[in-house]
Amino acid sequence: MRDRVQEIVLRQMQAMESKVFEVGLFKPGAKAEMLLRTWDSDALIESIPWLKFQNVDGRNIYIRPKGEHSLSLVDDLTAASLDRMKHSGFTPAVIVETSPDNFQAWLNHGRDLPKDTSTAAARALAEKFGGDPGSADWRHFGRLASFSNRKPKYEFAGRYPFVRLLHSTGEVYERAADFVSEIERRVEAQRVEAEHRRDRYMKNVTRGKATPAKGIEAFRNDPRYAGDGNRIDLAYAVYALSHRVPEDEVRRTIASRDLTKKGTAEKQADYIERTLEKALRTVGVEECRGR
Repeated sequence: MRDRVQEIVLRQMQAMESKVFEVGLFKPGAKAEMLLRTWDSDALIESIPWLKFQNVDGRNIYIRPKGEHSLSLVDDLTAASLDRMKHSGFTPAVIVETSPDNFQAWLNHGRDLPKDTSTAAARALAEKFGGDPGSADWRHFGRLASFSNRKPKYEFAGRYPFVRLLHSTGEVYERAADFVSEIERRVEAQRVEAEHRRDRYMKNVTRGKATPAKGIEAFRNDPRYAGDGNRIDLAYAVYALSHRVPEDEVRRTIASRDLTKKGTAEKQADYIERTLEKALRTVGVEECRGR
């Protein structure tokens, strides 16, 4: 017989409608650490005793669908924002209270979205309903209900608030078709604009007006970026890709700086791939990859 935690976790997974999930176990502190597991529903349910132990040991428990999916996470919402969602045709499939009066919502678009469209949808929803823009992308983790939120700021007398599952219908929100169509139009318009920028650049190349591609050191020494490694890496990647520098070379160049603060080698590689994806979206994937 399943216990209450298993029942709640199962309800959240069923409402998220994914066959396979990635579960993240994050331990904050001076040496922050993330454990990542990939499980189907049965394996996740069987692993709940281990997750409980890890949670008591200080790890926060997160979940997201594996691969491309039909959901968007909107983080850091108020109760008023949730009401606005429900009354404007954006009823969430899942609502989780992550800490007292703070919520996350998963919205079901009704069909799987490619990464660029999924990220654009998440950003538009965050802007529309006052969510956290920093959590708005296609693969962001949300909290798994029934485990405690171990952020130090929520600790009181050695206790932490539990993450509560408030809503788990899995329903497709009412305005999904129209909203996704609008997002797809925006993404296509951005792609076309990127193509035009690329064409203008290539015309300048043929006229001898373009300068050779700069190395990353030029960006690291640029005072506009104030030594911010993330901004430097992205700016360099956008510039290099627009100058037809091969993707593997861009990856190697970004990896030339110390990325140990990003965590494990897997997390460092993930950071490089996310930076490359953002750069490709900016300048146009087809144009950079030579179609």
